[in-house]
Amino acid sequence: MDTAAHPPGTRRRLERLIVTRPAPEALAWVDALRAEGWPAQALPLIEIAPPAAEADQATLHHWRAHWTRADAILFVSGAAVSHFFEGGVAPASQPPHTRFWAPGPGTARLLEQAIEPLGLGAAHIDAPPPDAAQFDSEHLWPVVSSQVGPGRQVLIVRGTSAQGTSEAGVAGTGRDWLIRQCTTAGAQVQGCVAYARRAPVLSATDRAVIDAAATAHSVWLFSSSEALLPLQNLRPAPVWAPASALVTHPRIAAAAAQAGFGQICQTRPALADVVRALESGWTRP
Repeated sequence: MDTAAHPPGTRRRLERLIVTRPAPEALAWVDALRAEGWPAQALPLIEIAPPAAEADQATLHHWRAHWTRADAILFVSGAAVSHFFEGGVAPASQPPHTRFWAPGPGTARLLEQAIEPLGLGAAHIDAPPPDAAQFDSEHLWPVVSSQVGPGRQVLIVRGTSAQGTSEAGVAGTGRDWLIRQCTTAGAQVQGCVAYARRAPVLSATDRAVIDAAATAHSVWLFSSSEALLPLQNLRPAPVWAPASALVTHPRIAAAAAQAGFGQICQTRPALADVVRALESGWTRP
């Protein structure tokens, strides 16, 4: 459910809307938001690259060749889908039993495109329903929990970052809650790192954008808590108090509050929901 960024009946003038998603996702969002009349500009605060560690590369190569051994594969994001399939995956010698899990509709759409060359389609994908209160692991679990039990193997395709590794011995960050549900149910969970997340090198132009957007009438769109880290490292919390954060999950809202953003609005990550949140809290220039 959306939460208001401002008191009822009040809306701020929006002068700049900063989209922090990784490129080229950020550019696609900027185009869509500008088409709706919002002054969006891209400032990717997460850089996506192939995994650097040789062990991660070897594991990725293994699972591209043997993905049918998994009973279910969770792709934690669109980046996980893109980087897993871009290297090519082996075709199945017989109709596979493998289920493909997605935490939200964007990842599900990319998955459908990715598995089409394998002769598979939407019927093989599980995701939270379109009317789910949120798109995340917690809302995916009721959909897939009946698939999990002793002897079942679940593969988590995800990324790594400077924040470290997750629990349960699965490389990467995030989705630990779902991992615990799977292991508690008796399933074997393995990890596959398909990409690495890292902070971008900010140019002088980027820093000028950041300084200009640390003010009132500026909104930062965050789809990941990790995108807040470069801002926290660059400027102390009080700097961000005049600016607003539009976030797509409660955990990101908590991170934005810790970073010092004075106004925080939470919405689902779909474009239509983001636009509705903007319309409820701000006016176009």
